[in-house]
Amino acid sequence: MLTLKEIQAPVAEHIGSFEEKFRASMKSSVPLLDKITHYIIKRKGKQMRPLFVFLAASVTGGIKESTHRAASLIELLHTATLVHDDIVDDSNLRRGFFSINALWKNKISVLVGDYLLSKGLLFSLENDDYNLLRIVSNAVREMSEGELLQIEKARRLDIEEAVYFEIIRKKTASLIASCCACGSASSGSDPETIEKMRLFGEYTGIAFQIKDDLFDYEAGNATGKPAVIDIKDQKMTLPLIYLLNHSGFMEKRWIVNTVKNHNTEPAKVAELIEKVRASGGIGYAREKMLENRQKAIDLLRTFPESIYRNSLEQLVIFTTERNK
Repeated sequence: MLTLKEIQAPVAEHIGSFEEKFRASMKSSVPLLDKITHYIIKRKGKQMRPLFVFLAASVTGGIKESTHRAASLIELLHTATLVHDDIVDDSNLRRGFFSINALWKNKISVLVGDYLLSKGLLFSLENDDYNLLRIVSNAVREMSEGELLQIEKARRLDIEEAVYFEIIRKKTASLIASCCACGSASSGSDPETIEKMRLFGEYTGIAFQIKDDLFDYEAGNATGKPAVIDIKDQKMTLPLIYLLNHSGFMEKRWIVNTVKNHNTEPAKVAELIEKVRASGGIGYAREKMLENRQKAIDLLRTFPESIYRNSLEQLVIFTTERNK
């Protein structure tokens, strides 16, 4: 498996210039806003979303100025949703850094999220990028629907597998799908090619989320113990759904009771994880992850072979083999 730096290599120059343009797109005449947006930029992660945009554009027609705008639009709207998510989840940390609401409280955080959202909308309108705005706005709508569907179902912890896949398709996969669709649209592709690239991104996003599910049951690097973050947050992930579907009535009651009422008790959680492992739930989830990854790769291989297609394929593999 290639490193992320090796995967980025064919578009590294564009990623570098994108970062400068993205910083410029967030500028404000209000000092407090500038201070907060500077903090947001400083703690940016691996730049996976812009990478999907640039590689998708390269595979389907080539990077243009509109590709840089597509990457900026997605980052602006996605960052806005993250700022709002931290408020909803009452989260004080994101990627090891203090969240905006932890440092500047909820009122300012809501306004910052609104500002980023408006910047993204205006950025598209000023450049007549209506097709890109439509793709990304649809993704934001689906992300909101997925989050609300998860909240609705989490109250009873009765998520069926089909509903689970609908939640992750909307909540996680729709964003990666929009990156790929925007990249393709920015290169001047026809609607059929854009849709094919969108579907490639959707399969990749589903595989990506299942990999996230599996982190709860894998040993952590420092402690040697599973992370169990989803269990503590009472989220029904695929390995747990598989266990429920293969349990009798009394065991189901015990599982639900443990997730709802004993999710911070190490002994109970360890017992639950052992039941998931014994049921074959981890193997089943990995099988579904690889199945969606292969669907993505098969779709990608219908495009002409190139260094960009190879990097995009390696990026799909990276998202499902990563260790954090």
